[in-house]
Amino acid sequence: MDFALNDDQAAIQAAARTFAEAELAPHSARWDEEKVFPVQTLRAAAALGFAGLYVREEVGGSGLSRLDAALVFEELSRGDVSVAAYISIHNMVSWMIDRFGNGAQRQRWLPRLATMELLSSYCLTEPG
Repeated sequence: MDFALNDDQAAIQAAARTFAEAELAPHSARWDEEKVFPVQTLRAAAALGFAGLYVREEVGGSGLSRLDAALVFEELSRGDVSVAAYISIHNMVSWMIDRFGNGAQRQRWLPRLATMELLSSYCLTEPG
């Protein structure tokens, strides 16, 4: 079994690493200390395709695989784990709309989620 990344995967990984090193790591400690939610930086990540990783391209997503997304999240986490976690959650919401929404819902929400014009999240509860 070959575990080597193909050229596209290596390029995706390198783009995420470069972004994390330049845009996340230098600010991570201050953002945590000052409780900053870096919206403009998130939108810069979206401009690289990181906000709709496994969303269909026809609605603004990148159309990548879960492995490709894992490469992105791993590299972003090297720069700022909180930002990487948020981008992961945002992608999860976008994927749910893409997977379970109807055509009108996909057209209404996904293009603006893919650019992070809209920011998403979800609520999770546990029994009791």
